[in-house]
Amino acid sequence: MATVGVVLLLLVLTRFLAAADVFCDNLKTVLVTLPNNTSSSPVRFATAAFGQAPDIVYAFALCRGDIVGVVFNESYCRECVRNMTDKVLNAAPREQCYKDTYHDYGDRCILVYSRDDIIAPPSGENGGDDTPAERWNDKNVTGDVDDVRLITSLTRELLVQTVEKAASAAPRRFATGIMDSGTTFPMVRSLAQCRPDASTVDCLACLRRLLGVVNATMSLRMGAQINAIRCYFRYEAYRFYGGEATLRLTPPPAPSLAPTPAKRRSMSKLWAIPIVILLLAAAAFLCFIFCSRRITRKRRGKAGEEQLVWQGKNSEFSMFEFEQVLVATNNFSEENKLGQCGFGTVYKGQLPEGSEIALKRLAPHSGQGFTEFKNEVQLIAKLKHKNLVRLLGCCSHEEEKILVYEYLPNTSLDSFIFDENKRALLDWSTLVAIIQGIAHGLLYLHKHSQLRVVHRDLKPSNILLDSEMKPKISDFGLAKIFNSNGSEQNTTRRVFGTYGYMPPEYASEGIFSIKSDVFSFGVIIFEIISGKRNSGGRQCGDFINLLGYAWQLWKEGRWIDLADASLVTKSNPIEMMRCINIALLCVQDNASDRPTTADVVAMLSNERMIMAEPKQPAYFNVRVENHGTSCAPESCSINDITISVTVPK
Repeated sequence: MATVGVVLLLLVLTRFLAAADVFCDNLKTVLVTLPNNTSSSPVRFATAAFGQAPDIVYAFALCRGDIVGVVFNESYCRECVRNMTDKVLNAAPREQCYKDTYHDYGDRCILVYSRDDIIAPPSGENGGDDTPAERWNDKNVTGDVDDVRLITSLTRELLVQTVEKAASAAPRRFATGIMDSGTTFPMVRSLAQCRPDASTVDCLACLRRLLGVVNATMSLRMGAQINAIRCYFRYEAYRFYGGEATLRLTPPPAPSLAPTPAKRRSMSKLWAIPIVILLLAAAAFLCFIFCSRRITRKRRGKAGEEQLVWQGKNSEFSMFEFEQVLVATNNFSEENKLGQCGFGTVYKGQLPEGSEIALKRLAPHSGQGFTEFKNEVQLIAKLKHKNLVRLLGCCSHEEEKILVYEYLPNTSLDSFIFDENKRALLDWSTLVAIIQGIAHGLLYLHKHSQLRVVHRDLKPSNILLDSEMKPKISDFGLAKIFNSNGSEQNTTRRVFGTYGYMPPEYASEGIFSIKSDVFSFGVIIFEIISGKRNSGGRQCGDFINLLGYAWQLWKEGRWIDLADASLVTKSNPIEMMRCINIALLCVQDNASDRPTTADVVAMLSNERMIMAEPKQPAYFNVRVENHGTSCAPESCSINDITISVTVPK
């Protein structure tokens, strides 16, 4: 008998596993179709069914409403759903297949499958009886009793309004909200969504059923996510969705205390005094406004275009809201971080219409205050040239100062010339075109723009490359407007710039001119040709900078030894020698011996132009104690950041 029992058990188990195999195969067929079907749908929603009863599989996937048409594109939705389906398909051997109903509510998308028909429209039999899944924030709302009562009451009202908004928001059935309690408690944000194929009535019924879970006790929680198969909502005391909220809730105004009839009679006799005072104050205020406007008109007459630019009235310049910036960068996520610059961090962003942007988020203690920020905005908005980065707009919000630029996919010049692998991608003609492009950008700044500008911080990390490897000068936080005669000027307090690119007269005395940028340009030519940094990284020959080493090789007729080995065989020797000659002229110790930018452009474009013989360059005497020919690490600047040097007035 025992043997018969074991045989029967094995038969039952075999049939069960065989049935499970059929369901699993059907499930796999359904899941592989959902990522593409969901992402290609206008509302990012797709359903699927496959197989025969009892092993038929019903499934659907839905991307959250803020993915549709905001920052996150079709591929983002597809990857989100694919990650969920892969999690099921790659689970421990078929363990998910034995579940009659499975649902996964991720951060940005949803996956649900079942043996039951979850695709059909909801009804009394199959629509609203599934048990909601609950996830609560562990923390409760705390504080003054009145504040807690106000916050929980407003939160409840926010959820009710969000639910109603979502139910009526065809075709996505999605809404978000934000609530400011007027207290020190953070803003509460809410989100509600139904399946897009639900009607307004069905969606509202589903969401209201979930709202019933938030009873008097649970309403004290600081956040929650409540899910059913066909709808869900979430609220938190922090930002968790993208885009602008579709509704905003603020506390009602405090009730006014109306006086009693007896008090009104006694107070009426005293009304004459405050009325007279108010009339006098109003007259004084109007006089002040009139005088202020006259002064403002005079100032605007002088500032003119600067004010129009700063106030965002320039047709090609926008003032971005901070919420827009957060959405574009996915809350300044690490994945969107492009790098660090002298005054802050640069992020990649994407606007709702799909265009990509670069955002420079200035660090609060970076040294670039509001003056430098406004300076950069006003300057770049006026500067329009193919070799200058285009400023699209800016954002100023409390302590946040953000500049919005066009996005250039190949990042900065330094990432190519100092990286052996990337440098191999650049041929000599490309490098020459980059050198010429930088020179044309400088010529525009120094001579042809509306305002004569000296950059003061020209270096490879401030030269960006577009998709065609054309250079664009960026980072104008230290730029200065020059007077018309182009004479030298002196800084009043501090010297800003980057070690290795500053000319001697600026580093020691704070004197700058257009020849300061010419010096920096010469250093950049040396770095492009050699693939080495001028300072802070390597010792070459008897010198710790490229200038002295280049001069020594030039005098000895061995200038070709300065070039990176990968360039020697594929470059034009005559053209390379001219570039080194130009670079040496640019880094002359005396500013008057350096060529103007116009001269540099002429020398680069005219091979027959006779060039002057260079003299000994600046910093030639910066030698190392141990003479050698190796290039060993000897860092003078850890991360090539912008530095300040204090000098006497």
